[in-house]
Amino acid sequence: MSMGSNSGTGAMSDINVTPLVDVLLVLLIIFMVTAPIASYPIEVNLPQQSTQPPPLSEPPPPIRLRIGASGEVFWNDSPYPLSAIGNMMRTEVERDPTNQPQLEIDTNDDADYGVLAKVLALAKNADMKKIGFVQK
Repeated sequence: MSMGSNSGTGAMSDINVTPLVDVLLVLLIIFMVTAPIASYPIEVNLPQQSTQPPPLSEPPPPIRLRIGASGEVFWNDSPYPLSAIGNMMRTEVERDPTNQPQLEIDTNDDADYGVLAKVLALAKNADMKKIGFVQK
């Protein structure tokens, strides 16, 4: 029995790198496929810095706009036709565009959504900035 021959009893000294190369190639392919998808531009509207100082005057009292179940519109508890509401909004904005009153919209649960959409369109056309909904 010769002591110089170590065939079969010694530890394996080389590492099998084939599985590692396979995993790296799969990861490389995944990154190559997903990189163009992640590079599409996304539009984000960030608030711009304002050069105007905030208004120091007291804000005007809010306007309470209520939409009834049958589509009637009440401006501070007084009924008005929908055609007059747009002019009234424009008049309120023209008084002081930098210090507008808040428009508080209160809708009946059975109100028609189309009337609310028209009111919101009138407010947008009148350039009203402060619009809120009354929580029930």
